[in-house]
Amino acid sequence: MLSESSTATVRATLPAVGVAIGDIADLFYRKLFDAHPELLRDLFNRGNQASGAQRQALAGSIAAFATQLVEHPDTRPDVMLSRIAHKHASLGVTAAQYEVVHTHLFAAIAEVLGDAVTPEVAAAWDEVYWLMANALIAIEDRLYAQRGLVAGDVWREWEVVARIEENDDVATFQLRPADDAPAPDFRPGQYVSVQVELPDGARQIRQYSLSGGPGSRLHSITVKRVHGDGSPDGEVSTHLHATTRAGDRLRVSAPYGDLVIDAVDAPLVLASAGIGCTPMLSMLEHLAATGHRAPVTVVHGDRSPADHALRTDHAQLTAKLPDGAAHFWYENPEPGHPADRTGLVDLGSIPVRPGTHAYLCGPLPFMRAVRTQLLAKGVPAADIHYEVFGPDLWLAQG
Repeated sequence: MLSESSTATVRATLPAVGVAIGDIADLFYRKLFDAHPELLRDLFNRGNQASGAQRQALAGSIAAFATQLVEHPDTRPDVMLSRIAHKHASLGVTAAQYEVVHTHLFAAIAEVLGDAVTPEVAAAWDEVYWLMANALIAIEDRLYAQRGLVAGDVWREWEVVARIEENDDVATFQLRPADDAPAPDFRPGQYVSVQVELPDGARQIRQYSLSGGPGSRLHSITVKRVHGDGSPDGEVSTHLHATTRAGDRLRVSAPYGDLVIDAVDAPLVLASAGIGCTPMLSMLEHLAATGHRAPVTVVHGDRSPADHALRTDHAQLTAKLPDGAAHFWYENPEPGHPADRTGLVDLGSIPVRPGTHAYLCGPLPFMRAVRTQLLAKGVPAADIHYEVFGPDLWLAQG
């Protein structure tokens, strides 16, 4: 809880900080990478830095946390903090790195806001930062301990056992631990980080959902090649598609992620678009294997049936459920798929039962639209969960 004096100061300065937070985040990253270029090379996603997406996500999370502290002082935004902490744990972030961030973030605040940063203002926002940082450190320490890991020591070598071409731009890589140790358990819907060395020597990291169900000695990740469409292509996805074959090795983190089914007996909606189907496939495999009997409504949107990676698995796993129904929408339908729907996902005619819990993954506009439709059908906001591939811009975009 923010102290009484700091609450008054943060409330008074929040509008000015909110207006400037984008500039503060931009300057912060420039200062951070000038002082620690290895962080941009080997930890942060260079593509997200170039596009500004990471800056937006940082600005949104800080503003949202500060707003929560002053408007709802008796509660904490645990959903937001958990999502960030899981991402940090998959990257091997440690407590010491929060000190580094603090140094450069507050230097950026002072430079952008100038004389407005009085000692009182600096102290109040310092309190905000450390409340957020210490909350994240505590969650991350707990996540490491649950895996039996020393904080930050998340990486192992895995061998690529097989590569399966799902379509022109999507490939599944089946992996096993290179040291023949047991594969770590995971919950369906979780992801791993994959670190690859690029031609310029950078060791870039990306997260990929585990697309198979838990319990197997092999882990599967399904990777879509990211085409820039006017901006640079995805560095890691392009590298994996171009160079990685059976017999190669990859550095892979322990599994993390909080998009996991927590209402085991409830009706479910699993809604995805594009490559966002991958965590849903893992969930479906698990639900089929464990005999889930409550209704499961599977919703997916894509450009076309050919673009729908793992389409056959998506349909077949749904069909294994006692009360499962799959609904696929395609913007460009193809002959031979008469049961498919045309256009964007529309839940208007889809029954959503009372007590439903919904899980969403896909582009942000898709998830916003589906969430709005679910709310209109009576699903409580607290029962709608989502996963973003990349920086979480939900808060940053209002």
